[in-house]
Amino acid sequence: MNARAASRPVGTVTRGTTNPNRLRRMDRWIAAAHGGALRRAVDPVAVDLGYGAAPWTAVELLGRLRTVAPRARVVGVEIEPARVAAARPYEREGLAFRHGGFEIPLSARPLLIRAANVLRQYDESEVADVWQRLCGRLAPGGLLVEGTCDEIGRRHVWVALGTEGPRTVTFATRLGSLERPSDLAERLPKALIHRNVPGEPVHAFLRDFDRAWAAAAPYASYGARQRWIRAVRDLTADWPVTDSAVRWRQGEVTVAWEALAPSD
Repeated sequence: MNARAASRPVGTVTRGTTNPNRLRRMDRWIAAAHGGALRRAVDPVAVDLGYGAAPWTAVELLGRLRTVAPRARVVGVEIEPARVAAARPYEREGLAFRHGGFEIPLSARPLLIRAANVLRQYDESEVADVWQRLCGRLAPGGLLVEGTCDEIGRRHVWVALGTEGPRTVTFATRLGSLERPSDLAERLPKALIHRNVPGEPVHAFLRDFDRAWAAAAPYASYGARQRWIRAVRDLTADWPVTDSAVRWRQGEVTVAWEALAPSD
């Protein structure tokens, strides 16, 4: 293999669709769950992988991380050279853009890799290898957050992974737009979206969530937030919910990966 082939970015070009504030739910969760690790790190580097046709998500990630880790740095990584060139004018202290893909072309290992709406175009069979490759680039104690959201960030589901592999799945939504929790099924990450069928754990979870939501209907008179909190509280009887009402109030719930992982 020649040097040019060896240095070719790993992956394929995505559609590049992006909107300002699209990833706010994921970013808020990252700041809460991983802010302490970023704050303690000597060099807290975060990667926005596949930021798309415009650099808004990388710019916003830096601002949100710096509320909890003032020394955080963000590197936006894109496989399409024209997108990198278009983003370069937005570079400033703590924010840079690089041409690359799943190989993560940084000399330092990042403490965070965020990959939102990147794997939707890949086959489910490719996800495990991509996860392994990205987790292999993390610094010790690092976190990979990979998931999918709608175009304006109202509904979002992501998997959090450490160097050992997947840990949790988080469901997050704008509660005022939600008819039932299973509406989030359309935003399941690639590892789970084709598993929302009878016999699979994620299907059973969403079924139970819908039932808990229906049972919590009397709480709707106090607002969608109180109904969500009550439904999630009922879920904890049968599912390993890993967070607390502090996060539920944000329209989130996080569940241990092992409980939702594909049956095979």
